[in-house]
Amino acid sequence: MSMTRGSRKSWQYFGLGLAWFYLLLWPLLGIRDGELHFADAFAVWLRVAVGATICFVLYRLGKAGRLDGVLSPLAAARDAVGDALGRAPRWMLLAPVIVFALAYPMLTNRYAQDVAINVLVYICLGLGLNVVVGLCGLLDLGYIAFYGVGAYTYALLSVHYSVPFWVCLPICAIFAAVAGCFIGYPTLRMRGDYLAIVTLGFGEIVRIVINNWMALTGGPNGILGIKSPGIYIPHFVDGSFSFEYLLLRKLEYLYYIILALAAFTIVAVHRINFSRIGRAFEAIREDETAAELMGVDTFRFKLLAYALGAVFGGLAGAFFAARMRFVSPESFTFIESAMVLAMVVLGGMGSIPGVILGALALVALPEAFREFELYRMLAFGGAMAVMMLVRPAGLWPAARMGKRSDDTE
Repeated sequence: MSMTRGSRKSWQYFGLGLAWFYLLLWPLLGIRDGELHFADAFAVWLRVAVGATICFVLYRLGKAGRLDGVLSPLAAARDAVGDALGRAPRWMLLAPVIVFALAYPMLTNRYAQDVAINVLVYICLGLGLNVVVGLCGLLDLGYIAFYGVGAYTYALLSVHYSVPFWVCLPICAIFAAVAGCFIGYPTLRMRGDYLAIVTLGFGEIVRIVINNWMALTGGPNGILGIKSPGIYIPHFVDGSFSFEYLLLRKLEYLYYIILALAAFTIVAVHRINFSRIGRAFEAIREDETAAELMGVDTFRFKLLAYALGAVFGGLAGAFFAARMRFVSPESFTFIESAMVLAMVVLGGMGSIPGVILGALALVALPEAFREFELYRMLAFGGAMAVMMLVRPAGLWPAARMGKRSDDTE
């Protein structure tokens, strides 16, 4: 009897969800030119309802054990594949990924290359924020400020002093780290929601300063005329040897630059994760009071986490300015911080592959569904909500997240 009641209640909730979905969908498709239309919204809703009903019926049958004859062999095959991949050498798994990443510009068009560049930029940002949020457990809602510091540092040095991009990269990283220390020092004595609110405030302060400091940043007009990255290549003319300076303006060249920066970020964050510093970050994340009692200087390590995370944001900002050749305050709003934080949470806090998957999900998938422009973001938001319900730890949870001795006992 209880099973019947539980099943009936689940179907009631499912029906309410479909009705709520129609109430959201109808204003998007049913109000046009001052008139009310119901057919288009109902047609889209009907297709979604049929698909959702099929999935829900399969889910209920699986919960009741009526699909064990099909699900058990699939689970066994999944476990066997997982064990085989776990025993395989790491280079066998990474080699195809590296080859595909290097050959990607040769296999795709300009639009696909542009999307890939955006994904790689957000991978750098997501991994930088992952150091702060995922490893150290500090909720930062103003991370995009370091992205802006890196972008404006390169823009100013390039426009006013003609400093090359490669020289500016470490300078941008240093300036972003200093900005991280300035923002982190007065805020890291707070915890929880108070820390999130203060970091949000500092992020907005940086954006407002950029927007109003006309003499330095150009204010809302931004900075134009930023130089693209360039390299010196050997040049032979009539038997004489010299070096020619080549500007890397093509998308495929920019792709390889951000690919190198993303690879550097992945390796650096991986090394941080499995170092003594990474262990200290995790101790602070799990229990800051216990970590302090065990001798971890929590304030200095939290400040270090802010500085390290800001470094990768500064590098991504420098590349962004070099790629766009124009920067303005509109590129560094709170919605960008929320976007990067969503990548970290969706992919799995503390997980490098998870952050990469999160960046792909939040940047590449909306582009893949661009033809459904009217309701693609609605479907995308619904998919994210379902993902958080099905896998609350993220697409690829961190292996060491929350693994404590008292939990295993």
